[in-house]
Amino acid sequence: MRRPSALGALLAGLLGATLVAGPLTAPATAAPRVPDPTTSTLRQLAAHTGMRVGTAVDTSALANDATYRAAVGAEFDTVTPENVMKWEVVEPEQGRFDFTQADTLVAFARAHKQKVRGHTLVWHSQLPAWLTSRSWTAAELRPVLREHIRTEVGHFRGRIWAWDVVNEAFNEDGSLRDTIWLQVLGPSYIADAFRWAHQADPKAILFYNDFNIEGVNPKSDAVFALLTQLRRQGVPVQAVGAQGHLDTQFPIPTGIVQNLRRFADAGMDSAITEADVRSVLPVDATESAAQSAGYSAMLQGCLLVRRCLSFTVWGFTDGSALRAVRKATSIQSLPVACRLDWRRLPSSLKASLTTSQ
Repeated sequence: MRRPSALGALLAGLLGATLVAGPLTAPATAAPRVPDPTTSTLRQLAAHTGMRVGTAVDTSALANDATYRAAVGAEFDTVTPENVMKWEVVEPEQGRFDFTQADTLVAFARAHKQKVRGHTLVWHSQLPAWLTSRSWTAAELRPVLREHIRTEVGHFRGRIWAWDVVNEAFNEDGSLRDTIWLQVLGPSYIADAFRWAHQADPKAILFYNDFNIEGVNPKSDAVFALLTQLRRQGVPVQAVGAQGHLDTQFPIPTGIVQNLRRFADAGMDSAITEADVRSVLPVDATESAAQSAGYSAMLQGCLLVRRCLSFTVWGFTDGSALRAVRKATSIQSLPVACRLDWRRLPSSLKASLTTSQ
């Protein structure tokens, strides 16, 4: 599928500028064929790295905006539903499930040879009123959670590549977030959720997903400690998702490579699952450079860790022409990182990138 020329130019931009130059050049006999950055999609540009590149999908725009739909189908090889797999959508009334919108996205992905990241099974937000407006005992709530997970994961069995099973369960200081799940069920709900999801689809990759865990800090330390503990107990948690919500007003997280690598060393896969780099309008040259640096740091971090499976942007348009151009321009840094194949990086560049993280 051909990319719409205007949007394609915005998405490609700087991606291709460094695709064929610089210190990453390997001997001609060793280097894989790199696609032409002026005509290739993001998924084609990233293919030689072994890392998938994805986007969150607004299903309303997918249904109603032909340009958006064409870009989603052509540019990316994984998709994540922004909202249509969340509890308030799929189980608006207790025991009544509605997968209509989610089924449409999964069918779209299959038609475009894309993998789907299911998002999200257990979260404290976007819950239906019937769940939040009453009091529960543990004996009442546990089967509700179990049935929800088993039904949703079972419905998509074999069609979802990976699930965000538990989302945002930690505070910044490393303590567990005070949610309905923790209040009523205690911390064991996390292990239970992974067990139930695995029973419903043993082949799906099961993620714990959170924000502000890109680098090494008290929150990512706590996530690492819990996940390694659960794995020792035989709980099928297989991967960690670092969301990647950054902001140009704050420094880029440090220790991205070190952080992702420790999960890999402990036997877990990882991914950047919701990358965006926010800024204040109007964007000047300094902020634009900071956006590109943020995207690049996360991409490079993922590509330097063997078990980092995918890099997903949390959408590629903000809904207005000005902000769409601004955000797409920053995403032009994607191809820079997509070509940073860890298998081909010179040792000096590996060292400098690791140090810079």
